[in-house]
Amino acid sequence: MTFGLAELAARVGGEVVGDGGLRLTGVAALDDATPEQVSFFSNRKYRVAFQASRAGAVVVEPGEDVPAGRTVVRVANAYLAFAKIATLFHPPPEALPEIAPGAEIHPTARVHPGAQVMPLASVGAGAEVGARTILFPGVHVGPEARVGEDCILYSNVVIRERCRLGNRVILQPGVVIGADGFGFAFDPEGEGQGPRHYKFPQVGIVVVEDDVEIGANTCVDRATTDSTRIGDGTKLDNLVQIGHNVNIGRHCIIVAQVGVAGSTELEDYVTLGGQAGIAGHLRLEKGAVVAAQSGVSRGVKSKEVVSGYPAIAHGAWKRVSVLVQRLPQLFQKTRELEDRVEALERQSAHEEVR
Repeated sequence: MTFGLAELAARVGGEVVGDGGLRLTGVAALDDATPEQVSFFSNRKYRVAFQASRAGAVVVEPGEDVPAGRTVVRVANAYLAFAKIATLFHPPPEALPEIAPGAEIHPTARVHPGAQVMPLASVGAGAEVGARTILFPGVHVGPEARVGEDCILYSNVVIRERCRLGNRVILQPGVVIGADGFGFAFDPEGEGQGPRHYKFPQVGIVVVEDDVEIGANTCVDRATTDSTRIGDGTKLDNLVQIGHNVNIGRHCIIVAQVGVAGSTELEDYVTLGGQAGIAGHLRLEKGAVVAAQSGVSRGVKSKEVVSGYPAIAHGAWKRVSVLVQRLPQLFQKTRELEDRVEALERQSAHEEVR
């Protein structure tokens, strides 16, 4: 697959400066690109790589200083434009309508004729799979679950009973939608058999709305009652844990290894940095940002940025971090002051005796 540079620029609303007649065969990073490939530059720390790159063309933003003779595409958002160009060269997989001989489809399941179900995938009783959806090998769609149109479920994804996916949902390998929420009631008597943790039945579901993507080995627990919900356009990274009855709004970003405890609400456009932990029964308001490795134990206001453990205002945490790094010196200084005070006290006592 090849594209002319002028065509690519037109597709992303950009302007060619240089040879618009170039034929390009793909995309690559600045360091690796060949004269037949296109790259992008939007971060000043890579300027040396930009200047030395062999790329046939580079996507840059307006006003960017460009080396003499370099062909570029100027566009308002270079990273976004490059993402769109990369998609042209590497479009998402399209369904090849068929149910493979090795797939297991329950007689009462409804699989659209335009869907693709690969070998070793299974669809349970009463479940639905929409048009142009792809189920890769090892996918399991449980009884009465519903998967919308144009979805891609990669290998070993599990959609448990009655859970629902909207349209254009992408689930990376190993995602589990609808595992039991972590709910146990302590029974000190244990019905005469001694203390035990009594399992609270998790009878709710998970609802994943349109245009959501969920990374590999992420788990979204079913609700105790009602539903756990992931809103339109939200993106979850790998190894994320979403607890039961969590409600996540639209277009949130949740980075790898985040844990969100039960019954917490994230409003629209919330961002959670990697390895952040969010306690249960909290509300993070629209546009809130939690920095990586933060521990959130209180609600977060709209557009507030918090960091640290426990999480506080980001500016305050930066000051605390500086002070923490100075603790060894402060401790040594305190020790020296204590020694000087003790010496002065001894001298004073000696003079009183005289």
